[in-house]
Amino acid sequence: MPEPEQNKQFQVIPFVAPCRDLSPFAPLQWLALGWQDLLANKALSLSWGLISVAALALVAWGAWVLGSWVLLISVLSGFVFIAPLLAFALYSVSRQIRLGIKPTLLSTLRAARAPFANSLVFALVLLIIFLLWARAGSMVHIFFPAEGKPSFSHLLTFFTIGSAVGSVFACISFAASAFSLPFIANREVDVVTAVVSSINAVLRNKWTMLTWAAIIVLLTAVGLATALLGFIVIIPWLAYATWHGYRAALDTNKWATLPAWVA
Repeated sequence: MPEPEQNKQFQVIPFVAPCRDLSPFAPLQWLALGWQDLLANKALSLSWGLISVAALALVAWGAWVLGSWVLLISVLSGFVFIAPLLAFALYSVSRQIRLGIKPTLLSTLRAARAPFANSLVFALVLLIIFLLWARAGSMVHIFFPAEGKPSFSHLLTFFTIGSAVGSVFACISFAASAFSLPFIANREVDVVTAVVSSINAVLRNKWTMLTWAAIIVLLTAVGLATALLGFIVIIPWLAYATWHGYRAALDTNKWATLPAWVA
């Protein structure tokens, strides 16, 4: 009888992926595992790093030509929002290593294309956040002292307001993207479930994720201080570490794994 067979195949998928309790020092292990993946695939990793840096440099150049230094700072600050998208294909490198497959540039391109619909929706969400932050960054400029030699108190007010506004957007973007894109890259899951699962895991592991956020900010500062060149290594390293963080944080066994050929 077909009906009992259909009931057997029916499986209830939860709305949120269960998350594990993580040690505050877990991000250090993610970095160590990510570094191992990078060393095992140096040429491929650096190639994606160069592509990502070229894209970032192009955006920064466009902001400088079409806008002003304020817009440029907003764009560079917003890099933390779009970095997960630049690193999306790199998640497949760690995935392929786990599956025992030798990663190639073609296979990572296929992996980025496979969940294209979900990744496009997520990209649009992050793009909206990024544009709002860029606009907010421009508006905060009105608090910059107009006089030639501003006092310390005026500068402090400007940077305090700017940091407060930026932190709101940064927290939203960080919580939404911390584990969602690796989830999408590995499992047949919709964007809403992936984002909600990521936010839930971040909120339930606040100290761990605070450590992880501090590491990302530090490495981002290194990348900016090296005129973007440091991102050639930092972007793939953080991408691999994020993959290992996702696997440590979320229990995604209820969702079907994407076929190996998309890896």
